[in-house]
Amino acid sequence: MHPRELLTEFDRYLRERGLRFNAIVVGGTALNLLGVVSRPTKDCDILYPRIPEEIAQASRAFAAQIRAVEMLQDDWLNNGPATLIEHLPLGWQERVLTVFAGEALHLRCLGRQDLLCAKLFALCDRGIDFDDCIALAPSPVELAAVRVWLEPQDGNLEWPEHVRNTLADVARRLGHAI
Repeated sequence: MHPRELLTEFDRYLRERGLRFNAIVVGGTALNLLGVVSRPTKDCDILYPRIPEEIAQASRAFAAQIRAVEMLQDDWLNNGPATLIEHLPLGWQERVLTVFAGEALHLRCLGRQDLLCAKLFALCDRGIDFDDCIALAPSPVELAAVRVWLEPQDGNLEWPEHVRNTLADVARRLGHAI
């Protein structure tokens, strides 16, 4: 199942149990909901708020219920990227966008520049999300803005050069002159 279909089913599941959940989603689910990528994803990363226990229990029960159709891990709905909040550019909360509005489930995601910061930070920090960064197709101006934010995010003396090299690689792959 693609994220929108899965979330539609989860929305129905929550509604039938009288539960509601509003959150900010990031990662592959956010990119799918924005239409940037179209692929299945194994989880739904919640940036904020901390998932309440009643919602966590419902998500585990939901996973168990649909497991015959969809191989969904119990922790598919998770707060894995919650520490990203400490690094996001100031004012990110004012730039969030609604990406899924069900009856019981309402999801927003980071605005474009903040999402670029998050994805490019993951690329530089852990070497993941390269394809997502390419799919986002940041312009040279956007890459320059992310670089200014990203270079001071790590105290390692080699970090700024690593950031510049990584962003230059992204720019090359996108056909931007450097």
